[in-house]
Amino acid sequence: MSEAMAATGASMGLLYLLPPGERVLRLAVVVGVSRRIAAPWARVPLEAPIPVAVAMRQRRIVWLASQEEMARRYPRVGLVLPYDFRLAAAPVLTSGAARGGIVLLWPSAHPTQLSTHERHVLGASCRSASRVLRQAADSGRPLLPGDEPRLLEPGPPREPEPAEAAAAVAFLERLPDGCCSLNVEGRIVFLNPAAATLVGADAEALLGTRPWESLPWLHDPVFEDRYRAAVIARQPTTFTARRPPDTWLSFRLFPGEGGVSVHITPAATEQALQPPDRGPAEAGPPGGATALYHLTHLAAVLSEAVGVADVVELVADQLVPAFGPGAMALLTVEEGRLHIVGHRGFPAEAMERSDAVPLSSGAPAARVLASGVPAFFASTADLERAHAHSAQRDGMAAWAYLPLTASGSPIGTLVLAYDQPHPFTSPERALFTSLAGLIAQALDRARLYDTQRRLAHSLQTGLLPHSLARIPSLEVAARYLPAGRGMDIGGDFYDLVRCGPGSAAAIGDVQGHNTTAAALMGQVRTAVHTHATAGASPGEILARTNRLLIDLDTDLFTSCLYAHLDLARNEVGLATAGHPPPLLRHPDGRTEVLDLPPGLLLGIEPDSAYATTRVPLEPGSVLALYTDGLVETPGADIGACTAALARRLAEATESDLDGLADALTDPSARQVPVTDDIALLLLRPTGA
Repeated sequence: MSEAMAATGASMGLLYLLPPGERVLRLAVVVGVSRRIAAPWARVPLEAPIPVAVAMRQRRIVWLASQEEMARRYPRVGLVLPYDFRLAAAPVLTSGAARGGIVLLWPSAHPTQLSTHERHVLGASCRSASRVLRQAADSGRPLLPGDEPRLLEPGPPREPEPAEAAAAVAFLERLPDGCCSLNVEGRIVFLNPAAATLVGADAEALLGTRPWESLPWLHDPVFEDRYRAAVIARQPTTFTARRPPDTWLSFRLFPGEGGVSVHITPAATEQALQPPDRGPAEAGPPGGATALYHLTHLAAVLSEAVGVADVVELVADQLVPAFGPGAMALLTVEEGRLHIVGHRGFPAEAMERSDAVPLSSGAPAARVLASGVPAFFASTADLERAHAHSAQRDGMAAWAYLPLTASGSPIGTLVLAYDQPHPFTSPERALFTSLAGLIAQALDRARLYDTQRRLAHSLQTGLLPHSLARIPSLEVAARYLPAGRGMDIGGDFYDLVRCGPGSAAAIGDVQGHNTTAAALMGQVRTAVHTHATAGASPGEILARTNRLLIDLDTDLFTSCLYAHLDLARNEVGLATAGHPPPLLRHPDGRTEVLDLPPGLLLGIEPDSAYATTRVPLEPGSVLALYTDGLVETPGADIGACTAALARRLAEATESDLDGLADALTDPSARQVPVTDDIALLLLRPTGA
């Protein structure tokens, strides 16, 4: 590693090893940076989208020429290391198998191409490492990474003559400006009296500490980020900070091989009001630790997004205030056109003109999607030069067009716009590119979810009755509330059947929440419906349906409640197969839970018998059939929950059944979220 660093002029180096039988690379050697900064990359899964893992999987050198390219190709790395540097990763191969990898980093001043000499040195270093690993393994003492990576200290600096050293110390002590030296780990190894005075602390107490940890007023993450940026990008950087109560100080960091030199001076008022510099020549929003935390937060909330609408809302809510654009639009590809799925800040008429743009139109949003390369226009003039026939008429003055690509496929474009001309700095471009990578992945998942949801809804509604049969002298209301997500399809069903001189109602719940359960639900409902028209008793209908499920051999069980209504005799015959008991509200409001003889779930025993119970059903009474999703609450007694539902039915003031059904299924009446599908069927004979 030392030879590779010296021969290539790299500023940082990492050596990874893959222990035998493992699939996770472990960091073994670190050069030019602290273990603390390297900690997020101490363990890298071999399948991860990380440069060193890709180099090992593909058996080739991976070269990244810019911060923007890093953000585009490896959003996860660009998210955590939003700094400008060059990177090369190469595999260490032993007998054709990848056993490790070497990563080298250079400052942004390095040419954008890896030279032939550097490639030769990197390849030779990997071959040397391979020989060492092979010899160690052959000797029976394989080299394995330690619990922590080994930190290679830089070579010792030139030893000064005593008189020279004394003169240097005297010079520093006379300076009115503060001078401080940090080692590779970020700890203070020297500071002059002026530095201690300016920061208001004892020099001896500061030695060996990290300033952003020992000085409370430097605890803001942006200050540590400036140190990280200086070390990783090897570029001078500055920031200002207020030492309480009202002393503003300017810190300028000069990185080198052995650490960072810090120059501390009082800051002018106007300088104090400026944000920390992002580099030696450019300072612009957003970057560094603050942007990192915004991105991390956005990544976290996007992981919770369910559908496309959620992604649009979360992106608009998080991105616009955190990153500064005045407007955003999210477009997705559908049938060869870019359709706007959501926007914020743009005029509605401008969005109407930009909707359904063909991918072949040459419009900025379509062109970046075709090329896969983001486009940034700092002013209207810049946009018109690049797209003379596609000038925007949205009232904005600067634009960023970011292609959204997931799993190698283009899925859409993210448009960010500013109401004033906006020069996009290199860190900002890389930041937005990382942002696009995160949004693309979330949008891809959301589109898949929406597709699955539509399929599930179509299947579910297709298996339930589109309308209930009209029965003279009987009022009916039904509700079905799905609680599943994605392809979690419930097996709840209900039906109302004309059968001879009477009518019948059925409600049931197939075990499981998937397409198999939904398909079986359709078969059970059809079987019950068919048997009901034959005029058999409720118990016999359940027995026949049970035998059908046994023959289907599905390994799924079904609860079912069947009710035969004889409106001429004002009675109902009931039979249950392990289903929640029905509720009966009498005309005077008194409500009872009907206790029926229990029956086994359908699909368990082929010879199960089901008893029929006949109950008076006066005109004006309400018979409520429901599935367990309406009464089951995690951790609560099912009997108590059923009794509570009976009380709600008794106390309900709604006169029409539709209003009563809405009241009983109102989610706000439940103390916990609905975790299962709900089916409800209300029946009220009118006597007319």
